[in-house]
Amino acid sequence: MFSLPRISLPSFLRPGSGTHPTVTLPSVEVHDIETAAGKRPRTLKHLIKANHANYSVIYHNLRFHNHTPHILGSAYLLGGTAEHLNEIYEKEAEELEPWHDAPGEITKDDWREFLGKREYQRAFIDFFEDQLVSKKYDLKDLLDEFLLGGKEPLINGLISGRKCHVRANGRVAHNEAVAHPLIHLGYAYELQSRSVAIEALALGSCFYSSLHKYIDDPKYTKPSPHRVTDETDLLELLEKVREDKRFDGLYDHRSGDISKVLEEREEAFLEYWNAWEIVKPNDQFHAAQRTGLEILLGTPPPGNGPKFDFFFVHVLTSSHAIRILLPLVPAKFHVNLLRQWWFFALAVYIAQTRPHIDSSRPSHGYDCKGRDWKYVVHKALDGPYANDAHYVKGMKCTFRIAMMSPTDVLQH
Repeated sequence: MFSLPRISLPSFLRPGSGTHPTVTLPSVEVHDIETAAGKRPRTLKHLIKANHANYSVIYHNLRFHNHTPHILGSAYLLGGTAEHLNEIYEKEAEELEPWHDAPGEITKDDWREFLGKREYQRAFIDFFEDQLVSKKYDLKDLLDEFLLGGKEPLINGLISGRKCHVRANGRVAHNEAVAHPLIHLGYAYELQSRSVAIEALALGSCFYSSLHKYIDDPKYTKPSPHRVTDETDLLELLEKVREDKRFDGLYDHRSGDISKVLEEREEAFLEYWNAWEIVKPNDQFHAAQRTGLEILLGTPPPGNGPKFDFFFVHVLTSSHAIRILLPLVPAKFHVNLLRQWWFFALAVYIAQTRPHIDSSRPSHGYDCKGRDWKYVVHKALDGPYANDAHYVKGMKCTFRIAMMSPTDVLQH
């Protein structure tokens, strides 16, 4: 029988060298579901492939993302049984949509011309799968060319999100950044899944937007009057943002639309984005992890809604995705990934009306009230929200960071 080769750690997915600032971290544990013989990994592999074959990655008027790999992967990593994984799949499938043909095909010569066109999602999937076949299923070559290659590599625009409408004047409106392409890519590596990797490339392509320019174009990087480099300064910086009257009146309610701040307050926004100068990559990466957790846990819920904010959950889970990727991508992308995350976190914080962040928790760990991983696993797998993708993956990330060690906030 024909079988796919094991995804080995490719050369470009190894810590870089040279003069680029580098975040030095051990790799997270990789779970190779493609080759594992046990029932649980086999079940996960088949369910991910079934989702990949049957359901589109974008649905509901091309606005919503298919989160099935996220919740399946999180439940699996937390020890979910094969039966539970099947239950999750059936629940997720209830609201998903089947694939629809794209308006046309995409080729190697013109694939970048279709970036940002969500109606071509099926064509992007087909294109990247064809390219993988042409490369003899070498995922390293595929990602090297289409994720990291070119003058404006796809990796520099992975925080883009759901809605992206272009006005008649060419300006982007209603741009919700939720970083799903970045999060998807993290699961692709951690689970060694080619299907999820193809979907991550397709999502990054379909939601490619003007946000990439802030990383790709050096004119947006400039000295800031608020310069900070210490790991404790991100929350202080956000407090300055909260008090900055230039952002007053911009949002009258919590929103996922970050285009407003970029269109109407770009200069002020860039001051704070550029304020975080990466000079101590390791310390500042850990600061980002803690800040993502503080933003999620230290802000009040929106109105009478759920306990945690949907967009702030993505600030945390995208930070975790970067944790997975940093030991694996070349050093020249490390600062770009950190700055891309800070751009996302800052824009979301402003769009969420700059709520007060309660930073009263200890800086080197959080009061988990005696609760350990057994409690976390129980709540994530057996609690009332066990079929909520954002709850399950948020729980996984939150408690990994909460029970951090001095050397790696994600080790427990």
